[in-house]
Amino acid sequence: MGNSYYDSGIYKGFEQRSATDSMDARAFPQRDIDPVIEDCSVMSHVINNHLPDKLDAAMKAKRFFDVFAAGVAVFLLAPLMLFAALLIKLESRGSVFFTQERIGLNRRRIDRRSSEIDNIENKRVNGDRRKRINSGRPFKIYKFRTMVEDAEKGIPTLAVEDDPRITRMGRIFRKTRIDEIPQFINVICGDMSIIGPRPERSFFINQMRSEVPEFTTRLAIKPGITGLAQVESGYTTRLDQMKDKLFYDLKYIAELSFLEEIKILFKTVLVVFTGKGAC
Repeated sequence: MGNSYYDSGIYKGFEQRSATDSMDARAFPQRDIDPVIEDCSVMSHVINNHLPDKLDAAMKAKRFFDVFAAGVAVFLLAPLMLFAALLIKLESRGSVFFTQERIGLNRRRIDRRSSEIDNIENKRVNGDRRKRINSGRPFKIYKFRTMVEDAEKGIPTLAVEDDPRITRMGRIFRKTRIDEIPQFINVICGDMSIIGPRPERSFFINQMRSEVPEFTTRLAIKPGITGLAQVESGYTTRLDQMKDKLFYDLKYIAELSFLEEIKILFKTVLVVFTGKGAC
């Protein structure tokens, strides 16, 4: 998947200009804005203008690994999946699986007219049957159900700590990430990757990009079951946390390399065993 672009000089100076460090006033003039968002702006520019071809090549390489790893995982974890399904049925009525529309890869990310097309779609969205105003491709995500049936009927709501909608087994599944296992099916189908930004709902993406236009840059690659933002920040319980997670998502994309993939896999194993970031 190539070397890290963090070290290539394409956005030299970023390391010294992190969200917690001071900025070189000569290279990066100080601005009265959120430093995290400023970092995201820099990385978004790099991703959109310098890395499209490299990302395409990286995703092709990742695809071979994804199909192999997901196939092996489904085979090895089949007994656990059957046991989890039985526990869900015994505890509460409803489907074993939870499906929900999420937004995936933006296949038009290298099209210079994409922003113009988005503006046109925004204007006609009321009459558009697709009812979406983002350029990512919608897909159905699969998870084991961890909430009571029909837990979310109205406006989309993020799960919070001690959420009363989460079942007893659901809390265990979330803590151990067992609820994520069915997403290996999404990987095999080509909607997701093993590693990448967490797939979000259109409702939250459109809310976030109204505040942070760079938010949709995370759609430059396929979403993942695990990723840098997931292992560093855990579940998102508030909308403002998505800004911090965006930093990690863009950092991962801009620095995409085989070594980083390995590091994230090891961190994921640690998260599974410790339950870090679960809600």
